[in-house]
Amino acid sequence: MKRTNQAPGQAVAAPPKKGRFWKVLAKIIRRFFLILFALIIMVVSGLALVMNVIFHGPSPAARAVLTMSLLEPSATKWIPGLFLEDAQIQEILAEVNAELPDDVTDTSSVVIEKGDASGAQDREWAKYPDGIRFEEVKGDTYNAHVMIVRDPSRVYLGTSNGGKFSRNVPGKRINEAMEAEGAVAAVNAGAFFDDGTASPSVGSTPEGLVYSNGACVWKTGAPPNTPKGIVKGFAGFNQDNILVVHKENISEAQAQELNIRDGCCFGPVLIMNGEVNMEAYNKKSGWNPRTAIGQRADGAVIFVCIDGRQASSPGGEYGDVIDIMQEFGAVNACNMDGGSSSVMMYRDVNGQYGDAGEVRMMNSYSLLQSEPRRMPDYWMVRPQKEG
Repeated sequence: MKRTNQAPGQAVAAPPKKGRFWKVLAKIIRRFFLILFALIIMVVSGLALVMNVIFHGPSPAARAVLTMSLLEPSATKWIPGLFLEDAQIQEILAEVNAELPDDVTDTSSVVIEKGDASGAQDREWAKYPDGIRFEEVKGDTYNAHVMIVRDPSRVYLGTSNGGKFSRNVPGKRINEAMEAEGAVAAVNAGAFFDDGTASPSVGSTPEGLVYSNGACVWKTGAPPNTPKGIVKGFAGFNQDNILVVHKENISEAQAQELNIRDGCCFGPVLIMNGEVNMEAYNKKSGWNPRTAIGQRADGAVIFVCIDGRQASSPGGEYGDVIDIMQEFGAVNACNMDGGSSSVMMYRDVNGQYGDAGEVRMMNSYSLLQSEPRRMPDYWMVRPQKEG
């Protein structure tokens, strides 16, 4: 029998308070994580249930919007395949590809103005001595940023690492490339390798034909990598500084025939020879950040970046981009890479928006990123020639 020194009727000593505190804390932490895990399961299950209702519900339009919204970001492009057959996905994709009367731009629709007797051009650009102006457009679901460059000869396709692309060499971020090029403005451009991971090879190599400064620097891959057929198209400037858009991905031989100096693959084509791609305009492309390039009949180049994945700006559809392009007079326009790639930067040459010489981000990132993505090519604007 075990003996103790405790006197009869004496109370049992309580365990040390410090040990009790840690036990209680551990119990609270366990319960917190159990509740958190249960909430995550509930939220995921709820989202899956809602998506299942939309994917298999009675509204084809809602199904198409959700499908396209998920297919475009690399992180979510696998989700529609959990609910739909591949044939159903391809049918939805086919509805936004270009079905235009012509295959390629009629370059006679653009006459680059060197100045006009009425002085209208001079009045338009009087407040923008560096030949670049910005506008903002607000829609029901988006905030858009528009950059107009008066002289199209200043716009070219800059490349990462001097156009020496390799999966072993990461692409540059657009702000780094802009400094390296000495450009005064930059916007993201075409398709590139993206397997949906955080690998440094993401953004290292283009997909589809790439021309830079008159030379073919890449002709491998058919954009985009996955899913097949999401968009097709090409946009590039010829030696006469006219933006040529083609509703298919083109070959090097075709680019030579078209006299391309700078261009890349993406799409769909939004406007060609003044005609709207109604299949793209059908409001089935989903809400996402977007980038597009266009040109007015007088040669001025239009860039559009739509903010997305934000509370104040979920994003825009192809139809929204077309509306903006038409509002600013585009006769040819093509969609570029979007999502987390969408970025518009400007070196504030004359200090119109802040300190002179400061490089400014003109659009807003999605809430899911803190800096520009790595990419292999970018639309750049050269400094204006003096005199």
